[in-house]
Amino acid sequence: MRKSKSLWITGMLAFAMSAAWAQDTATAAAGTQDSAQQTPAAPSQDNPPPVVTDNPPLSGIDLPSLEPHAAPISYIQPGATVSESADSNVGGVVGGTSVRSVSRALGSVTMQRLWSHYDLGLDYIGGVAYYNLQGLGWKTLQQADVDQKINWKRGQLSLRDSFSYLPEGNFGNAYGSLGSQGIESLGTTSFGSFWGGTSLGTLGLAPRILNVSMADMTETLTSKSMLTAAGGYAFTHFYGTDYQTGGTFLSSSQVSLQFGYNRLLSPETQIALAYGYQGFDFSVSGTAFHTHVIQAMYGRRITGRMDFLVGVGPQFTHVNTVGVFGDTTELRLGVAGRARLRYKFPRTSLDLEYQRYLTSGSGFFAGAQTDMARLSVDRPLTRVWSAFADLGFSRNSRQQALSAQALLTCNFDGTQPALPPCPGVDANTFTTGFAGIGLHRAFGRNFHGFISYQYNELSFDHSYCGGLEVCGRISNRHVGTIGLDWTPRPIRID
Repeated sequence: MRKSKSLWITGMLAFAMSAAWAQDTATAAAGTQDSAQQTPAAPSQDNPPPVVTDNPPLSGIDLPSLEPHAAPISYIQPGATVSESADSNVGGVVGGTSVRSVSRALGSVTMQRLWSHYDLGLDYIGGVAYYNLQGLGWKTLQQADVDQKINWKRGQLSLRDSFSYLPEGNFGNAYGSLGSQGIESLGTTSFGSFWGGTSLGTLGLAPRILNVSMADMTETLTSKSMLTAAGGYAFTHFYGTDYQTGGTFLSSSQVSLQFGYNRLLSPETQIALAYGYQGFDFSVSGTAFHTHVIQAMYGRRITGRMDFLVGVGPQFTHVNTVGVFGDTTELRLGVAGRARLRYKFPRTSLDLEYQRYLTSGSGFFAGAQTDMARLSVDRPLTRVWSAFADLGFSRNSRQQALSAQALLTCNFDGTQPALPPCPGVDANTFTTGFAGIGLHRAFGRNFHGFISYQYNELSFDHSYCGGLEVCGRISNRHVGTIGLDWTPRPIRID
């Protein structure tokens, strides 16, 4: 297990270094120019453009943009994707090897509406997938996000929600020309795994709803200091495979809070101190627990070029254990943290991130200590060709041991039906990893073709059956995809 983890991390670091090494040494000057040098579109009198924040607080939710500032406009943009994939393990089972085709048709729409003190962002992507394997057939994929911002002179309030209904997890599953980024909830993109909404592993096709709702506020105290506060509720529900309905996976819910103080040391450098709370509850009684995290953060941001953040601190976890002679509470001390580097070279964009937090366990465990790393690279090759690559790895350690009753009554080796239903799997750790690469070609202004390859791996620390016909420890998948995107130009609506 340690060797496998080392190979994944070594490969990611080597890939990041090679991408940086390949750049033209004649880099452009740091992107600290005043945004007024851009030529803005003339806004209407009733819709003055909002202020662009080049350096949002480290303890907040928003990320700085690495793109040149364009004039903010209200618009709507539709889109569509059709693709055909060859999948070596379409069912995602341990020990499975059976190449089948997967056909997908997805539609999308994105809208941004700006007022003087209000910004509204909406996006939706959804459609169907046909898995050419008996017992699977048609599956639906749905993802919808909303972000409402209310601005005032010294601060901002954001109300956000991300909803998805997927047949698999949302960590490294490819559905379109985004490569292995696929359909992901805000829980794994901008929010981070601290807020929930992350499903890091899939054993077979298990339809699930993932939802993250959040409210976060930023208030400026002085020209160099700022306060942030955020609260969120996330839940994961497995349809037909939940523990309470006779299946294996554990549904979960999570309440999260975070408060932070940010201090600007220079136009590019920030420090912050943040406190966070996580409370977890599961579909098995007696498995709820909560944790407290304190983090010191340091960040350096150069507008249009670089975004670097590192944060680390202690983590205090209270676990309630239900025993024969009564309930006991255990206090565990750990470390939580994150690091992120986003860099825009003259021709290549790189995004590298590492997170260490407690998560819901992705349906396998009643809570897990998760280490997750990810690297994404995009690079234009010619006027019409571009390349993209994505690597990801996570290691998840069980937070709570299986009860003695579950070990005695549950049949984890799969030789006989398990009665009553067994909560999750009996492994102590599981890892997930993926590596994807692809090419993107423009056909005119509105159409783009793409071809991609991706490898996925789910691995337990010992063999697992769970009623499956084939027992094993590792589930591997090789997926090759070809497809076509339709993305017309945005339509102004103001």
